[in-house]
Amino acid sequence: QVQLVESGGGLVQAGGSLRLSCAATGGIFRINLMGWYRQAPGKERELVAEITSGGSTNYADSVKGRFTISRDNAKNTVYLQMNSLRPEDTAVYLCNANVRSLSYGTINPWGQGTQVTVAS
Repeated sequence: QVQLVESGGGLVQAGGSLRLSCAATGGIFRINLMGWYRQAPGKERELVAEITSGGSTNYADSVKGRFTISRDNAKNTVYLQMNSLRPEDTAVYLCNANVRSLSYGTINPWGQGTQVTVAS
């Protein structure tokens, strides 16, 4: 069964940096789109950035120029480099992927989330 496991969250001062990782494992035939979302308390989940298998990227306006998404297709892993962090970036960050699995067709699993807290 396909699972996504995130790592790399934590507490950082405003202006600092963090790098998130998300590894997909289990019964994968191919991964198409991979993305990072975030959800702050009392707010809806929002797209932060996404990347296709070919490397095309899309970013939320609020993170353009500060965050960079990348992926290693050989490792089924997506990364989010976050620079110049702001208190408003504080949220749970979740990984999502569009996966063609070996047994279940195309699915869209979510990771468990990793907390990012930016102190002012």
